[in-house]
Amino acid sequence: MAVGYLVTVVLAVVIVVFCLVPVRGPKPLFYFSYRLGLVFNEMPFLVLYALAASTALAFFEGDIATAADRVAVGAAGVAAAGLVVVALRGIRTPSVVGNALDEALGAGTWTGRRLPLARILLRPFLRRRGDVRRVRDLSYGDAGRRNLLDVYHHRSRPEGGSVLIHFHGGHYDQGRKDTQSLPLLYRLASQGWVCVSANYRLRPDFPHPAHLIDAKKVIAWARAHAHEYGADPAAGVFVSGSSAGGHMAALAALTPDDPSYQPGFEEADTSVTAAIVLNGFLAEYFDGDPATSPVNLVRADAPPFLIAHGDLDELVETDNPKALVTALRSVSASPVVYVELPGGHHAFDLYHSFRFEALINGIEDFAAWVKAGRKAG
Repeated sequence: MAVGYLVTVVLAVVIVVFCLVPVRGPKPLFYFSYRLGLVFNEMPFLVLYALAASTALAFFEGDIATAADRVAVGAAGVAAAGLVVVALRGIRTPSVVGNALDEALGAGTWTGRRLPLARILLRPFLRRRGDVRRVRDLSYGDAGRRNLLDVYHHRSRPEGGSVLIHFHGGHYDQGRKDTQSLPLLYRLASQGWVCVSANYRLRPDFPHPAHLIDAKKVIAWARAHAHEYGADPAAGVFVSGSSAGGHMAALAALTPDDPSYQPGFEEADTSVTAAIVLNGFLAEYFDGDPATSPVNLVRADAPPFLIAHGDLDELVETDNPKALVTALRSVSASPVVYVELPGGHHAFDLYHSFRFEALINGIEDFAAWVKAGRKAG
């Protein structure tokens, strides 16, 4: 029995199962499956490469000699087929994103840009770009490292770019600014945007509304300082977030210039041009306060929203974001784009995958539509 090969095959089978079937309990199994799915649901090709290489090596070294070895090869074939299914779900994303954009914003909104295949297949976890500079740890408040932000901008500092502000996830009790949506930040920065990714105060030491107050401070900071890096806030200030950060981005977008969330900077402009919510938890905050649910804050003058959620999200089921989509569409004069990503798990925004690269293309088209509407208006 080729023990090393068998271990590889068993691990591949386990990964496939966790990618195809979301596990929501018990906790030890959930966390194990969540961590594996977090990586390999977006990068199934890495497992395929390892499986193909180990199978070829096993044959080359004459390790496939017994009936048990041949069963292992058969299991490898089944795992490979499962990984192809996982990959095809991601490859379907462009058509899903395109249909959602064209339905909400009008036919022709989706431009169908080509995906960076070499990056997706060979360098999915390398997020940096040579034409983008990251300026680290700028202070926007008095809470130490929890009030620091990073700025991403093109090295040539072209003038007049729009601003994207991103808030990380982490259940409001963990996380940091340099982990999530980096492919999005680097892509937009390479095209002349100024992107801001910020830490914020965390629970339990700082419950709501401390996080939202910090979000408002970041927006005010960006409006005051983004021009130093080549941006013009008049060209648009977009707010985005992942998971809990998506919840916070939605709250910030729906409470513009609210003095109750702007102590000491009540006169600052904290309005945003549009909101982008990725795998967000969009219901009431943990203390059950109705004012912490974006659904209860919808308004006729809400900005445009793009909400993207995986249909296999193991942390937040799709009924959660759909409730906000329904509430916004019933009240808001602005469009709401809802993209339900086939095969998408929670935290799909970490790597250069087919799924996230296609969604980034859609975010670019969404932003172009929003900015064109502002100019026309």
